[in-house]
Amino acid sequence: MSEQTGRKRWSPPLRRRGSGPDWAAQTPTWRQARPALVAEALARASARPSGNWFVVGASRHVRVGDRPYGRTVGGTEVVLWRSDDGALHAGPGICPHLGAPLRESRVVCGTLVCHWHGLALDGSVSAGWQPIPVHDDGVLVWVRLDEVGGEEPTERPVVPERPAPGSGVDAVFTTVGRCEPQDVVANRLDPWHGSWFHPYSFVDLSVVREPQGEEDDAFVVDVSFRVAGRLVVPVRAQFTAPDPRTVVMRITDGEGVTSVVETHATPLTGLNHERPRTAVVEATVAASDRPGFVLARAAAPVLRPLMRRTAGRLWRDDLAYAERRWSLRSTGRFPG
Repeated sequence: MSEQTGRKRWSPPLRRRGSGPDWAAQTPTWRQARPALVAEALARASARPSGNWFVVGASRHVRVGDRPYGRTVGGTEVVLWRSDDGALHAGPGICPHLGAPLRESRVVCGTLVCHWHGLALDGSVSAGWQPIPVHDDGVLVWVRLDEVGGEEPTERPVVPERPAPGSGVDAVFTTVGRCEPQDVVANRLDPWHGSWFHPYSFVDLSVVREPQGEEDDAFVVDVSFRVAGRLVVPVRAQFTAPDPRTVVMRITDGEGVTSVVETHATPLTGLNHERPRTAVVEATVAASDRPGFVLARAAAPVLRPLMRRTAGRLWRDDLAYAERRWSLRSTGRFPG
């Protein structure tokens, strides 16, 4: 820090990485990625309460004056829409009259109108249709399904701490795989695979701290995000699992401190389904204390597709990982 200005000396966000080892010459991580350690972290996450809340999608995808938003969660169809004042409503996605799919209906002046026979729903109890609890955290929308979750319900979901509202750029990517939520969570609780499985994005990864137990349950990782060629962004990141279906990566040191990547695994099929399907809803909230980041916020509509594309490339591989894990578990061939 300069004594004359009292300000931090400027440093470039990118670093030029040295030659470093090639992919095959990396230090193997299979001894550190102990199956028992990952299983214990997964067990602790699975035991945490969720209050029966499930992420269904991006907040911005449920818009005033737009068509309703539909999702199946745990085998239950749900529908969401906004009234003209922006209030969010949710309830069963099956019309109580003759079973029409309400996600294909229309929103007229803030009221959901069934396209089969015109049953109008304003979000309150009507003709046997019952609203369900819904929460909009500004980035994601959640629904509470007590019969699906089977836990003690809570008034609000466990929303991870994020950069202050308005200070970051957020993007939400969604994909679906044939696996269960635990397979997605297990993937994220194995940070050692990063530079082996995703060498196009991560290099020089090392786990500098493992979970010590329930009270100290974070993986801490030093890693460089590859930008182009040898240009990288080195950071320290922490992985935690605040509920059974969520893993949060938070940057704690380096460029973009406080930025988070939230991975939410939402079951689409019911419990013990023979062909389970899980939606991965990943929210990235990027932040920076650099003065120039204001330009990134202004360019958010352009940056969001790029952020989703980056997440999509990673999840193309990670879903294969999760699906493979489920396939082996379901046939009794999973190691250990």
